[in-house]
Amino acid sequence: MKAAYLETISLVERLHRQCLEVVKAELDRRGVRDLNNVQALILFNIGQEEFSVGELTQRGYYLGSNVSYNVKKMVEHGYLIQARSPHDRRSFHVRASEKGVEIFRGLSKLFDEHSGKLGGAQFTQATLDEANATLRRLQQFWSGPQSAASRLTSAA
Repeated sequence: MKAAYLETISLVERLHRQCLEVVKAELDRRGVRDLNNVQALILFNIGQEEFSVGELTQRGYYLGSNVSYNVKKMVEHGYLIQARSPHDRRSFHVRASEKGVEIFRGLSKLFDEHSGKLGGAQFTQATLDEANATLRRLQQFWSGPQSAASRLTSAA
């Protein structure tokens, strides 16, 4: 069981890195040099909605401690529009500018093309649903009250 568990962890990490490489290749193909692949995925997840910076991390659209840096850079380069929250002056809301929406649409089209090719690669809706369910259960295991991270945090 341990070997399979470690392989799953390794595959999840490699898949994430490969996804970032696919996004980087799309940015390069479009000649986008002032946006990195992580920032492009943030834009994709924002889409045409508006979020507080805290909501980006809370919803799992961004993982990492430097979300403020990435938001600042995307604002500076014209991909995001940032405004103070009318309800909480300490909080900021962000939404994609037209330039950011173009990135969202480009990635959405790319992912549409990829999903259209999955059938030819022996994927079915059922196999993807099963994989997603397994990954969700693993996510719940890691974030649950009995997770190793929780035990380490509570022991400190």
